Amino acid sequence: MATQAPTRYDLQREKLADYFDGTARKAWIDLTSDVKVSGIRATVRAGRERMRAQLLGWLPADLRRRRVLDAGCGTGALSIDAACLGAEVVAVDIAGGLVDIARNRAPRFLGHGRIDWHVGDMLDPDLGTFDHVVAMDSLIHYRPDDLVATLAALTGRARETVIFTFAPHTPLLGAMHSAGKLFPRGNRSPAIVPVNEDRLRRRLADLDGWKVARTGRIASGFYTSQAMELVRA
Repeated sequence: MATQAPTRYDLQREKLADYFDGTARKAWIDLTSDVKVSGIRATVRAGRERMRAQLLGWLPADLRRRRVLDAGCGTGALSIDAACLGAEVVAVDIAGGLVDIARNRAPRFLGHGRIDWHVGDMLDPDLGTFDHVVAMDSLIHYRPDDLVATLAALTGRARETVIFTFAPHTPLLGAMHSAGKLFPRGNRSPAIVPVNEDRLRRRLADLDGWKVARTGRIASGFYTSQAMELVRA
């Protein structure tokens, strides 16, 4: 049987796994903890905390008997918060080192909730189906075509909502992205891909049975990210 060639999504996923399990591991341990960090990273930490609070606020306040996929769980803060609201959380990330940190940080008692940690692809069909899917800042490194294709796959496994974030196209982010193409990246982080909101909305309008509901942007110093909610039409 012929081996299927890896897709662009597959190749980018492997790059991200190498980065977050390698050069970025220590930085993400610090960024997602309460240790002192530089002023720039402090703005990113504050922005991520505000974004996480916004996404959790879009979920039901009582998540008991609800199954939630944390697609790209990182070091697990959102998974832990959702489990404390009663959710049965499936937390998955391609970076095994980050998942190990998340396991170690998770409290033993989560009330009515629970978390199943997985290292792997958020699109793995063996993970099952969910009431809610959340992808916080885990799709910001993918091109618009791959972003939309990933969301289409996730909506196929969600019963109520899919909540995700993207990097909104601003003059600053657009210039940074264009400049980044001119220089070798070396060990730097994978590029964040700015996405035009209007074009994204038009693409998402083609998702059968789904529509865009809430959206909200968080800007905190060097952190700019926009959340969008897909709901059943």
